[in-house]
Amino acid sequence: MIPIYAGFDPREEAGYHCFVSSLLEHASAPFTVTPLHLPLFRSFYAPGVRDGSNAFVYTRFLIPFLQGYTGSAIFCDGSDMIAMADIAELWALRDPYKPVQVVKHDYQTKWPRKYLGTKMEAPNEDYRRKQWSSVMIMNCMHMSWRQITPESVQQMTGAQLHQFSWLADDQIGELPKAWNWLVQEDGANPEAKLLHFSAGIPLIPMHADVAHADDYWHQAARMNHVTD
Repeated sequence: MIPIYAGFDPREEAGYHCFVSSLLEHASAPFTVTPLHLPLFRSFYAPGVRDGSNAFVYTRFLIPFLQGYTGSAIFCDGSDMIAMADIAELWALRDPYKPVQVVKHDYQTKWPRKYLGTKMEAPNEDYRRKQWSSVMIMNCMHMSWRQITPESVQQMTGAQLHQFSWLADDQIGELPKAWNWLVQEDGANPEAKLLHFSAGIPLIPMHADVAHADDYWHQAARMNHVTD
């Protein structure tokens, strides 16, 4: 069983379900999907006052804790993604010697603002290792995760978490870029395995015509289809 954790934002709930639908369409092996929905964490995690980002910006780093520091797991932002390939292919890339594996993006965004025309619209700021943590294979049993607890996550800044400040550079493994393809930054790619609409999904009117919008609309239609 492949454990997958996905970001969940109630403002973008349709995107979460579209992502899960895309996983089901392509998967060749059983998997579970756990939504990182903040109310599910309230018994042991209180986020406090943060910077206004999605709550799962921080809760994703609690996945090893949730796994009991055993096994491995996949994290995906989820709400702004669709899978174009079998998630078992990504699972097969896990490295037992690395605490975490990511796509190591190195770019300056072409979109100074994201979620255009919605109440979520906000500056789309550049920062070191931007989007690295949006898709992760997490080796939850690696000792370096033991210091990441609900208490420590509440104390750390977003920058410290997203930049994996507690890890040495050579501890961060690299995944093929196709597994976190930034559609609005890098354009169309028929070989992409996971499409990431990082500036806004095509369900948002001002993002309806971005590259791979047809793929997204296909998945949304499939998700909403009811057989006669």
